[in-house]
Amino acid sequence: MSTPRFLTLPPGVRRTEIETSRGTFAALEALPGSGVPERCPALLVPGFTGSKEDFIAVLQSLARPGRRVVAIDMRGQYESTGPEDEAAYTLPALGADVRALLDVLGPEPAHLVGHSFGGLVTREAILGAGARPLSYTLMSSGPSAITGPRRRDAESLITMLPQLGVHRIWAEHLEPDARAGRLPEEIIGFLRRRMLGNSVTGLLTMAREILDAPDRVEELAKVSDEAGLPVLVLYGENDNAWEPRVQAEMAERLGAARVVIPGAAHSPAVEAPETTASALADFWRAAECGTAR
Repeated sequence: MSTPRFLTLPPGVRRTEIETSRGTFAALEALPGSGVPERCPALLVPGFTGSKEDFIAVLQSLARPGRRVVAIDMRGQYESTGPEDEAAYTLPALGADVRALLDVLGPEPAHLVGHSFGGLVTREAILGAGARPLSYTLMSSGPSAITGPRRRDAESLITMLPQLGVHRIWAEHLEPDARAGRLPEEIIGFLRRRMLGNSVTGLLTMAREILDAPDRVEELAKVSDEAGLPVLVLYGENDNAWEPRVQAEMAERLGAARVVIPGAAHSPAVEAPETTASALADFWRAAECGTAR
């Protein structure tokens, strides 16, 4: 899971809820210093076992040029409630949630960013009917099912969760790892609240989805080409989920721009926030000017 390095909200960032036709989603919303957004908004979607707080370090920088930036908890994640119904947590259902969120961000199209599993979810939103963002960024995501050490984590969760329950998994596995990493007590407390706040049905279903996701890159390439949708593939040079080589190949198949974040692994917005925010802001400006790939 992504682990934010701080939790204090930067100036101009607030906690809120976004009402949509598919329910209410907990969010962090960043506005420019003037309070008046003059540029197109942006929607940031986190990964599996993540949350809106994964983007906390980049929100102020992304909003500063004059845009509204919203990071959400997906359905059943942390502070967004969800039903105990597996069908609500499939990729198509979560993609429909993203389309509903895009619908309410404003009359102008929004920039869309999906991190990790959120990349698979946002891809589903674009391939479904009606979602045409102004630009699209796949951050530390891949063409199909997750690979590497993170795949083993998802497989272990599917095995252990029905046997142990989420409280024992936290107490016996996740908390010891957090303490071994010498994380501050405030961060450990947040990680505990976030893990225990997740829907168990959602965790299991999302884990299966990230392990079984098909390769839909060719479909996405066709849609983005026909719609003139600029696409960016952004990832850390040391990503331990989808290999950097795999993400580079995906960018080539998509005809997408590509940015590799030095020193970052699977969570560039946490590990290299200034570089990541700068890359996103540059890409968004180019999309708004019609010069992005």
